[in-house]
Amino acid sequence: MIGRLRGTLVSKQPPWLLVDVNGVGYELEAPLSTFFDLPAVGSEVVLRTHYAVKEDAVALYGFLSEGERALFRSIQKVSGIGAKTALAVLSGVPVDAFARLVQSGDIAALTRIPGIGKKTAERIVVELRDRVDGLTGGQPGGSGGGGMQDPVGEASTALIALGYKPAEVARLVKDASAPGDGAEEIIRKALKAALR
Repeated sequence: MIGRLRGTLVSKQPPWLLVDVNGVGYELEAPLSTFFDLPAVGSEVVLRTHYAVKEDAVALYGFLSEGERALFRSIQKVSGIGAKTALAVLSGVPVDAFARLVQSGDIAALTRIPGIGKKTAERIVVELRDRVDGLTGGQPGGSGGGGMQDPVGEASTALIALGYKPAEVARLVKDASAPGDGAEEIIRKALKAALR
């Protein structure tokens, strides 16, 4: 099993990133919370990983913090939630904020995360309320350089990959983008607006 990677960040195009470890390129899927804090392409990066084997595929997921990986693993234990929804949760809400939503039983806020309906939100609250105490975010604000050249296009692609509908993405990105904003900043503003 692969639990951690340290290597050179070769590319990052949400939700995918490529890390070169001694000549072997590992392709990982990562939440936007990790993308916000990645270093520039060409820099060294250390990622905690989750290796998943399914009937028809093998997947590797990367996280900058142990709290992100722990939440990713915990939320998939809830009936009806898979890796895509777990990544959407991490991309939409910081780990510590998610823990607060679950502990307070805020079903309305949880349903604003793509892929989570009312019944799933209720299951999350019931099944995770006692398990989210140990999760810590550790996600400082910041942005890594590199990536695609069109920040609006990159932000739109990332939001669609999270499960938002194209029409909703167009509205969110239009409202969130300002001259000079990078993709990470547009995504961050759009996610905040979507959760209101």
